[in-house]
Amino acid sequence: QVQLVESGGGLVQAGGSLRLSCAASGTFSSNNPMGWYRQAPGKQRDLVATITSGGITNYADSVKGRFTISRDNAKNTVYLQMNSLKPEDTAVYYCNTRASVGPYGSMDYWGKGTLVTVSS
Repeated sequence: QVQLVESGGGLVQAGGSLRLSCAASGTFSSNNPMGWYRQAPGKQRDLVATITSGGITNYADSVKGRFTISRDNAKNTVYLQMNSLKPEDTAVYYCNTRASVGPYGSMDYWGKGTLVTVSS
């Protein structure tokens, strides 16, 4: 089992910054990709950013240029630095990692989520 523990959510004003952290433990492998997703009330859960073990990143268009995902493999931790926050960034942010299951499958692990609220 993989456990993902998130921290850093909170209330910020528009234009402010916040850094989310997610520490992985258990059977987590630093070779696995990690990512951040978010879900606003009444909305689908959407990808925010992903990062491979080698540091290759991918971002949703809505956050590109404002958010930065990074990881510290020695600490089994992934970060999301959020700058220039907008009210539309308000959502529950979920940490994710994907592990291989057998030769053909995979399984996603999720944190419990941390709430980010951006006020205007």
